[in-house]
Amino acid sequence: MLNPSRITRRRFVAGSASAVVGAAGISRLRQAHGFESPNERPTIGVIGCGLRWDKRVMVANASYGLGKQFPKYGDVVAVCDVDQERVQRAGEIVKGWAGPSPMQCSDYRRVIDDKSIDVVHIVTPDHWHAKIAIEAMLAGKDVYCEKPMTLTVHEGKLVRQVQEQSGAVFQVGTQQRSSRQFIQAVAMIRDGRLGTIRRVVCGIDSSPQSPPLKTTPPPAGLDWDRWLGPAPKSGYRFQGGASNIMKQWSNGHYEFRWWYDFSGGKLTDWGAHHVDIATWGMGKTETGPVMIDPVMVEHPVEFKNGYPVRNDCYNTATRFLINATYDDGMLLSIRHDTDNGILFEGTEGRIFVNRGKLAGKPVEELKQNPLPEGALEAVYKGQPLTDHVENFFAALKARRDPVSDVASHHRALTTCHLAGIAARLGRPVKWDAEAEEVVSDPQAQGLLDRPKRSGYEIEM
Repeated sequence: MLNPSRITRRRFVAGSASAVVGAAGISRLRQAHGFESPNERPTIGVIGCGLRWDKRVMVANASYGLGKQFPKYGDVVAVCDVDQERVQRAGEIVKGWAGPSPMQCSDYRRVIDDKSIDVVHIVTPDHWHAKIAIEAMLAGKDVYCEKPMTLTVHEGKLVRQVQEQSGAVFQVGTQQRSSRQFIQAVAMIRDGRLGTIRRVVCGIDSSPQSPPLKTTPPPAGLDWDRWLGPAPKSGYRFQGGASNIMKQWSNGHYEFRWWYDFSGGKLTDWGAHHVDIATWGMGKTETGPVMIDPVMVEHPVEFKNGYPVRNDCYNTATRFLINATYDDGMLLSIRHDTDNGILFEGTEGRIFVNRGKLAGKPVEELKQNPLPEGALEAVYKGQPLTDHVENFFAALKARRDPVSDVASHHRALTTCHLAGIAARLGRPVKWDAEAEEVVSDPQAQGLLDRPKRSGYEIEM
C-alpha cells in the first residue's frame, strides 16, 4: 500500500522559488511565486472550519485565521465540518476569495476520497488530527496539519511511519519556526553565542477552569457524535457567560483543549509551540529527555490512576512546573508562572524569545558582531526565509521536507505528552528516547496511547 517514491497527482516543478533580499536584510520568497499558472496550483481540501481557519465563521468581519493565506498558492475546492453553520459560512468565505463555491460536506472521507484534491489542511480538534492525516497520506495527499500534530505519543510514531513511507510533504502548523526572531535565536545558539546550553525554560501560562457544566442538547446543525469521533462517548456540556474568546464554557468548539479526552491542555497548546522551539534550539530534534519530573502540578479535579474522577468540568493542569532532563544533563523546564516565551541559558550568556521580542546581552552584541551571512537560512534548512504557509507550498514544488517536519515535531511533542503523563500520574517518568518507551512503569507506558471509539480506529 505504501510507496516511498509516491509523488502527488499534480506535477510540481522541482526546485525552490527564487529569493530576493527584503528590507530586513534576509532572503524572502516572492509571494505566490511559481503558483500563478492554473496547472501548477494544487487543489486544497479544508477539514475543520473553526476560528483557527477563519474567525469569520463566528464573526462576520473578523480578520483572524490562517485559511486566507492558502488561496495565494492553491485553490480551495472543498470545505468540511461537522457543524453545518460553520461549513456553510466557510463555503461563503471561499466563494468570496475565488468565485466558485467549494464542495461542502460533513464527512471528511469525501475530501480524502476525492482524487482531484492534492492537499488536505487539517484544522480539527486535536483528537482527530492523526486519523485524518494518516488517511490523507495513504490516499496520496500532502498535508498541512495544525498543531499539536497528535493526541498521543503512539499516534506520533504512526504519523511519522506513514509520512516516511509515503513521501508525503507534511507541514505542522508550528508557525513560530518561520518567525524571524525564533530563527535568529536558534542561529545564535548554533553559532556559539551562548556557549553550551545548560537550561531552557518554556513559559506557557496557566490554564482556565470552568464551573460544573451540565449536559445539554448540542447546537442545531452540530453532529456531536461525529465531532467526538475517536474520543470516548460523552454528552455535550455547555454554559454561557465566560470571559474567553468563545464567551462560553463547553467541551466543544475551541474549549475542547481543556479536556484530556480531546487534548492535553496548555502542555500541548502553547507547549506545542514553545517546547518545539526549545527542542530545536537545544539540538534535540532526534532524541528526547530521559526523565520527566512533575515538580508541582495542580489540576482542577482529582486524578486516580491517571484519569480525572469527574467529567463535568475542565480537567487539564492549570498550574505546573515540570522538568525534563536529557542524558547530557541539559534541563528543560515547562512552567506556568514566567513570561510567555523561551529562555535559553548557556555557559556564555542567555537570551529570551517570544512572539514579541528577542532580548538579552548576546542579542545586543549582534550590532558589533553580527551573525555570519546565511546563518538564518542554514537554520531554516537551507531554504529562503518566508512565512510558514509559503514554506509549505515551496516544499510541495521541490518535494522536500518543510521547516516544521513530522519527525522533529514528533520529538518535541513527545516531551509535551510525557509531561502530561507525569502530571496525570503525579510522579516522575523515565523515558528511553531511543526505543521511545517508558522505563519500568507499565501504567505510564499504557498512557502513551488512548483507545479509539469503535468505528473510529486508525487503520493502516
